[in-house]
Amino acid sequence: MPEDRLSEIAEFAEAENLFRIQDEAPEAVKTALGMASARIGGGVVLAMRNDPIGGCWNKALGLGFTEPITHGLIEEVCDFLRERGSPGAHLQIAPSVLPPDWDEIRAAHGLTAEDEWVKLVCPIEEFRHGATELRVGPVDGSRAGEAASIFLRGFEMPEGALSDMFATVVRLDGFGAFAAWDGDDMVANAYVLFNGEAAELSGAATLRGHRNRGAQTALLGLRADAAAKAGCRWLVAETNLPPMGLANPSLNNMLRAGFRPLYTRRNWLWKP
Repeated sequence: MPEDRLSEIAEFAEAENLFRIQDEAPEAVKTALGMASARIGGGVVLAMRNDPIGGCWNKALGLGFTEPITHGLIEEVCDFLRERGSPGAHLQIAPSVLPPDWDEIRAAHGLTAEDEWVKLVCPIEEFRHGATELRVGPVDGSRAGEAASIFLRGFEMPEGALSDMFATVVRLDGFGAFAAWDGDDMVANAYVLFNGEAAELSGAATLRGHRNRGAQTALLGLRADAAAKAGCRWLVAETNLPPMGLANPSLNNMLRAGFRPLYTRRNWLWKP
C-alpha cells in the first residue's frame, strides 16, 4: 500500500477513536468536563474546557487529507477551540500533509513546536504474539468502571468524570476492551477501535508494581486477534518518541510485536 494512503488510514483511525470516545460520552460527563467536538476540514477537533490535565484531551487530528492545510483551516480550528473555552490544545498533523508555508501559518496562529510522537503500523498477518504469567481476557460492561479506573491510575491521571467517560467506551459499537489480572485483581487494561480496515490501539496502561510482567505484550495480542476477527488489515498505534538515550517501554513492546514506525509527528501547541 502507498505510504500516503497508509498515513491517511492511520490518522483517520486515531482521529475517529478520540472523536467517538469524547463525542459519545454521557451528557453529564460532557457538561462536567465542558466538552465539545466537531468535524472540521476532514479532521476532528476536540475541546475540553475543564480538562483536569490542563489540555491533554484538547486536540485536532486527521487534518490535511480531505482538505489542504491553509491559513483559513487553521483559523477555523483555533476559533472553535477558543470559543469553547479550551485551555490549550495540540494540533497533531501528519508531516506528509504539512504545506510549504507551514512555518508562516503556524506563526500567524501562535502554534509552537513541542514533542514528537511515533506513528506505528503493523499488517495483521505480521503481528508477533507474546506471553505473560498474568491471566488476560476481555472486559465486559459489568467491569467497565474498574477498567477505566485502572487505565487512568496507570497513567496517573485523575479519575472523576474521566473515569465515567472511559467506562462508556466498553459499551460503544466497534470498541473492545481487554484486561490482565493478577489473581482476582485487575492490574492492566487496553482499548481498541475497529475502524474499517484499521484497528486503532487506543490506549493501554498497567499499574505500578505490576509492570515488566508481559501484561501489555499479551494485551497487544488479544487486540490483534480481535482485529483480525473484525476483518481489519492493519494495526495502528502511536506513542511518544523518547529523548535520546532514554526508552519508551510501549514503543519497545510494539516494535517487538512487529510494528514499524511510519513517521514521527510533531505536536503543535495552541494556547488561547
